[in-house]
Amino acid sequence: MSNGTIPAITDIHIHHATSSSSSPSPFNQSNCHGVWYTCILSIPAVIFVVYLGFHLKKNIKKLRHRKSHVMITYYLLLWFSAILNLAWSALQVWQCIPGKELSWNLLSLLTALGTLFLEISLVAFLLQESYASGLEALAHTFIISGLIVGADILLKAICVFGFHVPLFMDGERTHRGKWGLWTVDELMLTCTYGYILFVHYSKWRDKLPPRPAFYNYVVVMFVITGIALFGCGLAALGAGFGLWLYSFVVVCYHTLYLPFVYVTFLADFFQEEDLLLDTAYYSEMKDAGFFDSEWE
Repeated sequence: MSNGTIPAITDIHIHHATSSSSSPSPFNQSNCHGVWYTCILSIPAVIFVVYLGFHLKKNIKKLRHRKSHVMITYYLLLWFSAILNLAWSALQVWQCIPGKELSWNLLSLLTALGTLFLEISLVAFLLQESYASGLEALAHTFIISGLIVGADILLKAICVFGFHVPLFMDGERTHRGKWGLWTVDELMLTCTYGYILFVHYSKWRDKLPPRPAFYNYVVVMFVITGIALFGCGLAALGAGFGLWLYSFVVVCYHTLYLPFVYVTFLADFFQEEDLLLDTAYYSEMKDAGFFDSEWE
């Protein structure tokens, strides 16, 4: 490339028409960000939505039976984020089609709102001591998370629609305002996760919830946001490696974050009843003498 930067991961170069009278074909437009890039984002998103749909009936039955307002809410949020993420992943071509800039920016803002609200509210809820208090703790969490996420999305909307910052346009790689805003965004998240880890390994760790899965989640997110922060900082300085690194983090986040949340916080809830039933069946069979022959 003429500017000496490294292209974003899996990008396929556009072959521009040599004649000004010729217009780009739909095929060329669909390759503006790379077919492989779109596939890498879309296929995991499709698989995860299909997985959620395959278990939907069983999971709804368990949610109705156990009547956990917390799990019902986060399950709905997960579905909301998964559908938006699938749409965002599959419609990458909108960045390159004239007249689709508004639709792409709105879709990107909605997708960011869904995933960020899920991310912030999970941390805010699990940090509360009243974890099992139900609706009151959930409402308090959503008020705090809503204010934080609302302010963040409003700022991004003002930058995108008011100051025309190409925040969600991957083709624009040298805009300092874009990388400055993303750097601040990742810095806030990295500091949040870093603070939780600092408290966890300090003398104040008793004030945090004793949930190993939560700290595994925090460690992973601290590493991811830290790498994204480093990439944004390099990109703001004009380093091509920073562009590649941030693009790599975006791919990892949009393909793995929602399944990671499901496995960490929801999977055990939906499997717990099955495990309890298996234990009950085993106890009944043992009491009936089905396993006596194994000890003879």
